[in-house]
Amino acid sequence: MQSANYKKGMFWSAMASTMWGISGVIMQFVSQNEQIPATWFLSVRTFFAGIILLAFAAIRQKGRIFGVFKSMRSVAWLLAYAVFGLMANLYTFYISVQTGNSSVATILQYLGPFFILLGNLLFKHLKPLRSEVISFGIALVGVFLVITRGNIHSLVVPASAIFWGVLAGVTAACYVVFPRPLVEEGNSPVVILGWGSLISSLFFNIMHPMWVNAPHITPTLVISIGAIVIIGTVLAFSLLIYSTTFAPSSAVSIMDAFQPVVTFILSLIVFHMPFNIVEAIGAVIVLLAVYVLQKTESTLE
Repeated sequence: MQSANYKKGMFWSAMASTMWGISGVIMQFVSQNEQIPATWFLSVRTFFAGIILLAFAAIRQKGRIFGVFKSMRSVAWLLAYAVFGLMANLYTFYISVQTGNSSVATILQYLGPFFILLGNLLFKHLKPLRSEVISFGIALVGVFLVITRGNIHSLVVPASAIFWGVLAGVTAACYVVFPRPLVEEGNSPVVILGWGSLISSLFFNIMHPMWVNAPHITPTLVISIGAIVIIGTVLAFSLLIYSTTFAPSSAVSIMDAFQPVVTFILSLIVFHMPFNIVEAIGAVIVLLAVYVLQKTESTLE
């Protein structure tokens, strides 16, 4: 029975990563084909995602969704997560996709665990293990192959896309670290993400209110944004939480590797990206490096 539950957990976490991979490809279509301003798109996405998630959490927890505001410390962590984690990550990832492609942006964002190591070294003075340093070095080799296809004199995507993709990796680290104190206090991850999305929406709407200078609304745009909100936020996160009821989070996190794989394959199909074996090898190297890192950390826990 335990083995069956473990397999269920791994399956549903893989499905969650698949949803994120699909969402990344849809986002590339929206950002490049529809020419949607980043701030307007993110104002809409975070607002509706926050409303849906909080409504879902309120039904599931019988209205108990305000516990995260019980202390100034909790509010401070929630604001840090909303602004420097969720908001910053959504923006940097979107710009990286808009100026480059979803496949490379996803790989660069996938480096988040290594930026957590760097943050621990700089702010907590925790020296990384030798295996962690080796994993990081291997990951850099993989990233080099992804962004250059083995030719040091050319880049697959513009330098700006790489810059924003690296920032997406940094903010992905913040996205993981900042909610931890809130989760340790017993707050539901759905509630944290819901309030984080709504707070992010507030800031995005200050920058660009979604009712001001809105782009031409077409059925394609409505369906695309709806798919990103439902598939890439609500459904993906719900599946991830559901998977943790069957398998430990340390095992579930390993299935994150499905996201860049799905994004890469769908990008080849949808956008007819030229297949390059060196780029594929680089992506596999990055995935293996992150896998080794997560296995090392789960062993230490």
